[in-house]
Amino acid sequence: MDLPRPAASRLTSREGPIARARRGRLMAARWLSRCAVALLAAQSAHAAPWAVRLRTASGAPLADAVVAVELNGQPAKPATQATAQMEQRKREFQPHVLVVQTGTAVSFPNFDTVRHHVYSFSPTKTFDIRLYAGTPAQPVVFDRPGVATLGCNIHDRMSAHVVVVDTPLFGKSDAQGWLRLDLPPGQHRLLLWHPRFDAPTLHSQPLTVDKDGTPLELTLELAD
Repeated sequence: MDLPRPAASRLTSREGPIARARRGRLMAARWLSRCAVALLAAQSAHAAPWAVRLRTASGAPLADAVVAVELNGQPAKPATQATAQMEQRKREFQPHVLVVQTGTAVSFPNFDTVRHHVYSFSPTKTFDIRLYAGTPAQPVVFDRPGVATLGCNIHDRMSAHVVVVDTPLFGKSDAQGWLRLDLPPGQHRLLLWHPRFDAPTLHSQPLTVDKDGTPLELTLELAD
């Protein structure tokens, strides 16, 4: 005696052209999703630790140097829902240098017992937050790459910098001048900036990352 086929098989054999098309689109969507996951995994697998060390002309390690890498073939994209803080403590901006990706919303909380008046006249971002205590309700969105120099209209000695880059691959050198990033091998573009550059834009130069992640040592012509 022949046994009846499972219900799912019978349903499949009788489905019309609309149902078959719908099922085909669903299978294609799942296949594309799997391909996207596999592609992201492959990109992550190819990225390897890479290090750069920055020194002054006399060989001293250079701290707080901004380093960013734009990967070859990957267009710049603004950050989505990224946030950061530039605090005011002991009548100083902290940190002195803040690095963010384009599109980041930066808040300016005041932890001092006195009010501050934060401003920037830089073309990268011009804004004015008048006398306030606590945290302003609206953060400042940095939507253009470059360097914004900050000041306080009440305390002249207060200054800081917000460095805005079109890449999520960025950081600052530590006290020994080192910075480490995960980068894929290939031809990319290296962006550099330091407060002593006194420049509104970042220095740019080609960057070659070897497959073995050989560290790069750069000497910046800065007076000690």
